Amino acid sequence: MAERIQLEVVTPSGPVVSDTVDIVTAPGVDGEFGVLANHAPFLSTIKIGALTYKQGNTSEILMVSGGFCEVSNNKITFLVEAAERGRDIDIERALRAKERAEKRLAAAQRQEENLSQARAEAALQRAIARLKVSQAAK
Repeated sequence: MAERIQLEVVTPSGPVVSDTVDIVTAPGVDGEFGVLANHAPFLSTIKIGALTYKQGNTSEILMVSGGFCEVSNNKITFLVEAAERGRDIDIERALRAKERAEKRLAAAQRQEENLSQARAEAALQRAIARLKVSQAAK
């Protein structure tokens, strides 16, 4: 049996995942990265996107939005704003959120309001990530 790494995904609401896994891939700010057992220690900022992990022949995918990751002592810990399992994402709700965010983004660009534009862009990124993750989970 191959060595495994302990995975922890934690949100402000509490733990989402706590398990030993074979591999983890995550959306780092500087690009996607993968972690196996006995990986060198490091820290990374996490952006909105898909976090995947594999246990044997089983893969799981989560949508994560913003946070941090630490790899140390054969353990990888994600402290993220939100995490949703792909199979739990409401596709219709994500589509409505995407439409709202696109409208807000267009309005913010017309008014040149940086704060509103940043919020609309983040909401759009979350909605798109939810849709991608929900489709990948099928």
